Amino acid sequence: MADRRQHWESVYRDKAADQVGWFQPHAVSSLRLIQDKAGKDAHIIGGGGGASVLVDDLLDAGYRNLTVLDLAGSALTASRARLGVRAQAVQWIAADITRADLPAARYDVWHDRAVFHFLTDPADRARYVAQVLASVKHGGYVIVAAFGLAGPLQCSGLEVVRYTPAALHAEFGAPFRLIRHETEIHHTPTGGEQEFVYCYCVRV
Repeated sequence: MADRRQHWESVYRDKAADQVGWFQPHAVSSLRLIQDKAGKDAHIIGGGGGASVLVDDLLDAGYRNLTVLDLAGSALTASRARLGVRAQAVQWIAADITRADLPAARYDVWHDRAVFHFLTDPADRARYVAQVLASVKHGGYVIVAAFGLAGPLQCSGLEVVRYTPAALHAEFGAPFRLIRHETEIHHTPTGGEQEFVYCYCVRV
């Protein structure tokens, strides 16, 4: 885990938060999917959301119970600096998403864009799914976006796993009923394109 943390700390040390490949000026798809089901008092966790602007968009939309988790403390620092005094309204957790100490049955929405595809070890994926099972309420929503089959083979110097919607949902299994899936073509800061598959599930 130390090597993984060092890798992501170096990514945010060497690049500005708006220059990493997965950066979005606004998290349009994620915000739309969250707003589809979640009221403003919903408890929402953004896994691997360290420097993402999704937290800004959620605060702007009136959401009040937000948690952002990331392995890289430097990514969280970038978000806190960007938000200024508004950062005080957010809970920040610096931890490995597969091993973090999360409260049981706390969250109404689990959101992850661009973390799950980095989990190339099946054991890590199993720990991740166990975290979701333990921390998301029954009836809560799970939104996971990972590279599709037309996505890159590597990202930030690391191997990734690419998914069809069916394969991504299969990683989570029967406790998560698929509501729908969709594809997004993400335009990177350097002008490239990446295919993301979003799976939107309910924890049954």
